[in-house]
Amino acid sequence: MKRLLFYILILFFVHIAAAQQRPQYTQYVFNNFLLNPAVTGIENYTDVKAGYRSQWTGLNGAPVTSYLTINAPLGREFIEGSANSFSAGGGENPNSRLYTQDYMAAAPHHGIGAMVVTDKAGPITTTNFDATYAYHLGLTDRLNLSVGVAAGFMRTNLNTSEITLETALDPAIANGNNGQFHPDLGLGMWLYSSNYYFGISAQQILPQSLYLKSTSIDVIKTVPHYFFTAGVKLFVSDDITLMPSVLVKQIKPVPLTYDVNMKLAFRDNFWIGGSYRHGDSFGAMTGFYLNSFLNVGYSYDITTSALNTVSSGTHELVIGILLNNRYKVTCPRYGF
Repeated sequence: MKRLLFYILILFFVHIAAAQQRPQYTQYVFNNFLLNPAVTGIENYTDVKAGYRSQWTGLNGAPVTSYLTINAPLGREFIEGSANSFSAGGGENPNSRLYTQDYMAAAPHHGIGAMVVTDKAGPITTTNFDATYAYHLGLTDRLNLSVGVAAGFMRTNLNTSEITLETALDPAIANGNNGQFHPDLGLGMWLYSSNYYFGISAQQILPQSLYLKSTSIDVIKTVPHYFFTAGVKLFVSDDITLMPSVLVKQIKPVPLTYDVNMKLAFRDNFWIGGSYRHGDSFGAMTGFYLNSFLNVGYSYDITTSALNTVSSGTHELVIGILLNNRYKVTCPRYGF
């Protein structure tokens, strides 16, 4: 009976996470690097971002995600050879029509990066450590293509101190394989120009079985996650730019899901936006490009699923730092 209760508890959390073995983000448009390794090194500076997401606030054991990412370009021609496109003080606002008209494809270059993502749901904590690499090349004088790979490992840990059973030393816990390491691999492609992008990627493409040593039953099986994303810039005026985007996710056996987002940017100073996640939530977002070193974004999701009776919403905060920013840009030029 005690073991049965334990398995029911575990399966409960597995059921919650079945559609979300990898964390989901409202501000993925602020850091597409999280979903697609081909974005590695897309900008002319070293891009560092730290994020924190508290999902379904008010629900005990709800997912909490934190991450730290860093990626940078390699290639002197790209880093130093863009003097015609960049000038001291940042040059032309990349959200403007004029920047789009003068845009030139990035010089061929490499990108390297790394990320640490920790996701905690109930007593289960999953941490991914990945190194990334991408190669960028110009297909035409205005169109770029990059391909990338992410490789590392995933650690899954069951915190038995958060589980209460009739017998504290139940062998299902005491003898279980409560901390496990597994390889992790992801791939991606990114097609981008000055005013649109398309991306496809796959995460967790090496399926793994997470289990307890005391039983032959597989408690969790990881599955590949597939993503398609696209966005475009629409110019309302010389100072205001509308940027709609979409993210489609395929995670079997869960039905196809999608997010729709809209950002309204005022020059390279700040932006506001909204999002809709099918069958899950509506979100409000805002971000500020404070200077050539620091930017910040915040979002709040209103839950529309059945969990809205026990959840007061989802908060997400992202802080960005621009290192080695030789041309003092304040917002992305090759990304959105």
